[in-house]
Amino acid sequence: MSFQAYLDNIEAKTGKAPEEFIQMARIKGFDQPGTKAGEIVTWLADEFGLGRGHAMAIVHIIKHGAQISDKHVGSAGSHRDESNQLKLDGKKGS
Repeated sequence: MSFQAYLDNIEAKTGKAPEEFIQMARIKGFDQPGTKAGEIVTWLADEFGLGRGHAMAIVHIIKHGAQISDKHVGSAGSHRDESNQLKLDGKKGS
């Protein structure tokens, strides 16, 4: 599953676009450099029922924004993406 597909599935499950998770994380202070991924994963599991894999996708966008590694772009692997920029505005931005 591509990174973007993870984000799309999270939105389908929660009704929240990736950028909304970033905003909520900022309000909670989870965007600070010292925040551990486990703290964010616990929050996402408790409040939204996300599993570890999906939660880690949200952790990535909280900490790194829309940029992902080029290594999966255009690859033939199961984790391939079309671009190294993720779409964070969700369905409303389609």
